Amino acid sequence: MTTSMPQRSTSKCDHASVCLSSSPHAAVAGFRRQGQRQRLAATKADNQSFSREDKLFLEEDTRAFPAPLLLPGDDLAGDPEDSQSFQEWLGGEHRNPVTAKQKTVYVVPSPRIDASVDFMRTWTTPKYPGHELSTSPPSTKDVQDYLTAFYHGLPVKMMPPSTLQFIPWEETKRRPRKQTGQQYLGLKSGDECVRIRSRTLSNGVYEGQVNLEDLLDAAISILPKDAYALLMLVDFDLYEDDDDEFVCGRAYGGSRVAVVSSARYNPRLDTIQSVERLHAWPASHCEKYMSACASVEPNAKRQKRSQVHSRQSQNSTLELIGPVKDAVSVYRSLPEVDSSPSLLSALWLGRVCRTASHELGHCFGIAHCVYYACSMQGTASIREDARQPPYLCPVDLAKLLCAASTSASRRYRALLAFCERPSNSDTHFFGPFATWIRSRLGQIEDST
Repeated sequence: MTTSMPQRSTSKCDHASVCLSSSPHAAVAGFRRQGQRQRLAATKADNQSFSREDKLFLEEDTRAFPAPLLLPGDDLAGDPEDSQSFQEWLGGEHRNPVTAKQKTVYVVPSPRIDASVDFMRTWTTPKYPGHELSTSPPSTKDVQDYLTAFYHGLPVKMMPPSTLQFIPWEETKRRPRKQTGQQYLGLKSGDECVRIRSRTLSNGVYEGQVNLEDLLDAAISILPKDAYALLMLVDFDLYEDDDDEFVCGRAYGGSRVAVVSSARYNPRLDTIQSVERLHAWPASHCEKYMSACASVEPNAKRQKRSQVHSRQSQNSTLELIGPVKDAVSVYRSLPEVDSSPSLLSALWLGRVCRTASHELGHCFGIAHCVYYACSMQGTASIREDARQPPYLCPVDLAKLLCAASTSASRRYRALLAFCERPSNSDTHFFGPFATWIRSRLGQIEDST
């Protein structure tokens, strides 16, 4: 079911106060967050210890790690999920341990397109013209570099662009087609070729889409022996079943493979997809915006919401010093994102980096997060994707530090170096993230 949401505004919001609690809609949706004692316990596991400094990074601080936003239509509002503590992750029967022989994360560029299926080249350009400046799609190398920092401690390698190639698929037997527009493609890897479903759409945002499940199966077939996980990054639109409009990505965590599409993150599509660009992370914590979203609900719920809101207000002010406040302050100072092609291109890259790191997280056995606003939260829409933060909360950070055998400080500094690249530093995703990291590092330094 689609929920009406405030449309993207062209006027600049001052984001004068931020809310570090869940939105008033949380009570309406019946979401009950784990208590502080449970959240603190969730970062610990039997027979697993961290250095004194890492323990400081794993402590709860609401100024750095707010509660999940939980706006109408969000994933947690529609289908609350079970929590996964560090202990539960460590003992998970489907989790694959990182070993000396299997520790490399591979990134696979979008398959090449053979001249015989040249029609596929039009599938990477949306039919909707938009009104944006020219933007550059995310570079696979840039995504690889981001993942190298995000999963610091593990090698992240790119497979050669020639690894996969789309070619025609010739059926030996005629098969009945389930729907109009469905066709088959061949995906060639070395001497082998697998069948991939695809479909053309007369009324779609893109002229054609490729089946995600078939690509995941293909990813399993090319998984190198030394791979811990493999991410296939594609530039065309995806679907899973006949009733899907689209899907951005998915992971087969137990099989250690993931596929992510950059197509729907194109800023040119923000208007038709109702993406609230003005209140993307970190401005998604703007109290005015959260209240406006919650007010969409029926009047019968208003009294309950107002009671929650009064409690939130005690924890809602830009005067609070901390990583979220600092990130919002930087976000406020940036020019309009559609004022520059480079800003739009960096926004596109940031969106893909966040989703790529999220889907690979599932390959590490990390479930969707319900403890905090966190990069591992589940999302129910493109709109919600834009509001999700790029950082890992303390619970999921504990899991990653254990898996990658790294330290929080070294990992954060690697991410900071990426965010401070000249092409990233003053942009709407990486600029605030760099500020958040510096502020978080400063908190820990002040504690030692």
